[in-house]
Amino acid sequence: MTLRVVVMGVAGCGKSSVGEAVAAKLAASYLDGDDLHPAANIAKMSAGTPLNDADRAPWLDLIGAKLGSTRTPLLIGCSALKQAYRDRIRAGANADVWFLHLAGDRAVIENRMSQRTGHFMPVSLLDSQFAALEPLSRNEQGAAIDIDQTFDRVVASAVAALERDFS
Repeated sequence: MTLRVVVMGVAGCGKSSVGEAVAAKLAASYLDGDDLHPAANIAKMSAGTPLNDADRAPWLDLIGAKLGSTRTPLLIGCSALKQAYRDRIRAGANADVWFLHLAGDRAVIENRMSQRTGHFMPVSLLDSQFAALEPLSRNEQGAAIDIDQTFDRVVASAVAALERDFS
């Protein structure tokens, strides 16, 4: 079975950095879902306006298509905040997709977001991200990892969860 993983969570949880590190440890590729957003979505978020479901739909379809077309292990960073979004990604992939939820409380994530530079997502959208967040349900393949620990521990926990489910 080809490893198809979405590294999910609210903005600022570490999807890119953790996703890249986990992919490197598993000899997989990593793709940042932010790079797949249409320019209009980036402009909207940069202006402090949350995306709606219609804005997200083509982006989620593209993420699903990328996962579905891969023949090699692939991790994609994508907020995938709602189960309906994850269902759409799975439908677009037409394959099993495993979700790695980087979970943390608002204070931890706000602190991290306020320290990063050069990213389009403002801290002001964090409340809308948490309002939309639906944790993984029991019928979804994946795991939640607490990000309130060292980076190396987050990566090791993520790798262990993947190895447990894919060995």
